Amino acid sequence: MNEMKDHNNHKDNKETKEVKESKGLDTVTLKESEYNELKDAAERSKDIQDKLLRSHADFENMRKRLEREKQDFLKYANEGIVLELLNVLDDLERVIDLAEDKHEDLNAFLKGVEMILAHIYELLKTHGVKPIEAEGKVFDPNYHEALVQVENKDLPENTIVEVLQKGYLMYERVIRTAKVKVSKKIGG
Repeated sequence: MNEMKDHNNHKDNKETKEVKESKGLDTVTLKESEYNELKDAAERSKDIQDKLLRSHADFENMRKRLEREKQDFLKYANEGIVLELLNVLDDLERVIDLAEDKHEDLNAFLKGVEMILAHIYELLKTHGVKPIEAEGKVFDPNYHEALVQVENKDLPENTIVEVLQKGYLMYERVIRTAKVKVSKKIGG
């Protein structure tokens, strides 16, 4: 019977071969299968950690690249309109050169300036900019800024009498309020 017991112990030891690993003063005893599972789990964990670190680095690189692209976009966002304004600037310089060469032709100079002004209005219109209608309208603080109040018996109170500086909308958003004179009651 002892033989059988020794044989079974030997068999168990073969199947569950123990692995001992020393780390400093502590010794841990595990079955070989448990040790291999832990070793595989540790490798998988290391692989996952490496992937996570690489993903984080990729994310940071992408975030930095997008930030650079955003800065470049903001820096050059108005390039198209600036190019169009350079054409207007060229027109103005030509008109001034003509006026300096021919001092007596005021009408041609004025006509050139009017053409440039029309060009500027068209440029603004293509970019969604339009003037705020103000004169004769009821004062609205969302669109108008009252600089002066004047007594006027012919107009209702808070009617815009005169536009001192045009206001502008860009796609329905006020980008500059109209500076105006507003009527008030006489003696009030």
